[in-house]
Amino acid sequence: MESDIALVYAREEPPRRWDAAVFLAGPTPRSPGVASWRPDAVAEIRRRWRGPGRLAVFVPEDRHGRYPDYTGQVEWEERCLHMSDEVIFWVPREPATLPAFTTNVEWGMWHDSGRAVFGAPPEAPGNRYLLHYAAKHGVPAAEDLAGTVAAALDRIGAGASRTGGEREVPLLLWRDEVFQTWYAGQRDAGNVLLGARAVFRFGVCWGLHVRVHVAAEGRAKENEIVIGRPDVSAVVLHRRRAALDETEVVLVREFRSPCAAGFVRELPGGSGAGGPVRRALAEVAEETGLALAPERLRAHGARQPNATMSAHRAHLFSAEVTGEELERLRASGPHGVAADGERTYVEVLPYGRIRRERLVDWANLGMITEVLLDAG
Repeated sequence: MESDIALVYAREEPPRRWDAAVFLAGPTPRSPGVASWRPDAVAEIRRRWRGPGRLAVFVPEDRHGRYPDYTGQVEWEERCLHMSDEVIFWVPREPATLPAFTTNVEWGMWHDSGRAVFGAPPEAPGNRYLLHYAAKHGVPAAEDLAGTVAAALDRIGAGASRTGGEREVPLLLWRDEVFQTWYAGQRDAGNVLLGARAVFRFGVCWGLHVRVHVAAEGRAKENEIVIGRPDVSAVVLHRRRAALDETEVVLVREFRSPCAAGFVRELPGGSGAGGPVRRALAEVAEETGLALAPERLRAHGARQPNATMSAHRAHLFSAEVTGEELERLRASGPHGVAADGERTYVEVLPYGRIRRERLVDWANLGMITEVLLDAG
């Protein structure tokens, strides 16, 4: 069966559904005597695409070979670049006929996006700087057009079916577990994703600007930002006293850039490999030096710690510690994972002081209070 490939030329409207989308970025001929490289790229895509669904290919040239005056061209390219799962840069630069000045600008915008591949013939001049940044940011690179196309399609794999506003969520975010958890909640509420734009991606964190039709209100909500990161586990280590305010709680203090004072006090916790329990035990060991058996943990459920902005959840656990453990914790430290630049200091403080002196943020105070007021 012939592959389902939808070619979308300059200023044409993209299809309403696809499983993957690529943009053919690179120099464009400006006169009839200069041949375009893009027909060969399209032929190579047709030869290699084996996905079960539709692949949209954005071709920023006029379908009928005309040379546009750029009316609407820049806006169309910007829109389609953001909708693409992979941006295929092929730069057969020729200073006289294919100078690729615009390509240099686009490369600067997309080289660190996580969805660009770069290719250029070895003899093409003026690409050393571009290749430097391809290597620096781990961008797949090739010296022929076939290898460049293959690098993009290999990362796409089978793609994922998306329609409407879903098309504007690139695969590298669509496949993210936190995004899918957030989006499942939106769908369960009857809401519709009208549009999206990835605004940043840094390591395992990402930001998405979304437009959503809110079913319960019958309106579209604009200008919403969703930040995603892996779920975290947090543990309230405590030793109960007769009075609630005297109950002692184990905190870790470490430098965190967003904190106005530089150092923040928080519960032992974080994200990492494994399920919530495994993460909880690992974080306690790394940040306090205390090795806990799994059966000592009590689960208190999961909630979003900042539901107005971040989609991730905090899985809350607690464990009562002995007097001996408390003394060892007071005398221990510093801790942390040196390879990650993490350095934590253990502090054991009474709940009343934590609350009165505003020693933790609202999210941590809420988690501590939830545990200490839960007498079950």
